[in-house]
Amino acid sequence: MVAPTRELASQIAESFRAYGRHTGLSVALVFGGVPKPSQIRQLSNGVDILVATPGRLLDHINARALRLNAVEVLVLDEADHMLDLGFIVPIRQIAALTPANRQTLLFTATMPPAIAKLAAGLLHDPVQVAVVQVATTVEQVSQHVMFVDTAAKRGALRSLLAKSKGRTLVFTRTKHGADRVVKYLDEYGVPSAAIHGNKSQGQRERALAGFRAGTTRVLVATDIAARGIDVNDVTHVINFDLPNIPESYVHRIGRTARAGASGVAISLCGPDERPFLRDIEKLLHTKVPVLLAA
Repeated sequence: MVAPTRELASQIAESFRAYGRHTGLSVALVFGGVPKPSQIRQLSNGVDILVATPGRLLDHINARALRLNAVEVLVLDEADHMLDLGFIVPIRQIAALTPANRQTLLFTATMPPAIAKLAAGLLHDPVQVAVVQVATTVEQVSQHVMFVDTAAKRGALRSLLAKSKGRTLVFTRTKHGADRVVKYLDEYGVPSAAIHGNKSQGQRERALAGFRAGTTRVLVATDIAARGIDVNDVTHVINFDLPNIPESYVHRIGRTARAGASGVAISLCGPDERPFLRDIEKLLHTKVPVLLAA
C-alpha cells in the first residue's frame, strides 16, 4: 500500500495491525526521515503487508532491499494528493515493478484529468465506486469566512481561539507561516505545535501525539496534514491562509465533523486571497457565509 505522507502511512499501518491482530499477517512500514537499517531488517524476512511512501519505497528497491515481483494487491491511497506532491512518475515506476495480473485499488477524493489518466494506465476494466459527489463538504460542517486585512489575521485567530475551547486545526499555506503562527500563539499562552515538511519525523510524531492526547490544543499545519489524519473531536478548522488549490479546502475542513459529529470551519480571507475564495465557491457551487467579527 502506497500513501503520500508519513503520517498517513503510519496511520494505515497502525490500522492494519489493529484489524489484523489475529490473522497472523505481518505488517511493515517504511517512510523517509528515519534510518534505513531498521526498515531493511523488517523487509529481510519478507512481509505480507507493506505500507510505504513512494520515495522511500523506491530507495529500498534501488538498494535491492526489496522486490515487488510477488505483489498480489497494489493499493494507492490519496492519489490526487500524490499528484499534488509530484509522485505520479514514482507511482508509475512502482506499478511497473509489480506483476501485470495484480489487483489494483486506487483511492482519491477528487478526479482531476491527471488522476483519470493515471487510473486508465494502471487499472484494467475498473469498477468505480463513488461514496459522495466529488468535492462535496460534510453537511455537519458549519462554514464561515471572515474578511480581514492580512496584518489583522493573528489577532482574529486569537479571538476565535478564545471563544472556542475545543481541539482546533489551523492551516497555513507555508511552513514558515505555520512556525510564525505557533510562535505568536505561544506568546499568548495558547498550547500549540506545528507540523510540516521541515519538521523531523520525531517532531511531527510528538506534535500529533500531543494533539491527539489533548495536551496541545491547537495544531498548526500545512496541507501535509489535510489528508488522512484522523484525530477525534476536532471541533474547529481555521484556515489562517486560504489554499490556492480549491480542492484542498474540502480536505482541510473535512478534518472536523467526523463520525457523525458537528464542526466549524472558519476561513480568514485577506484582500489578496479573494480569488482563492471565488475558486472555492465555484467548486462548491455555493457562497461561503460571511462571519462579520471574531
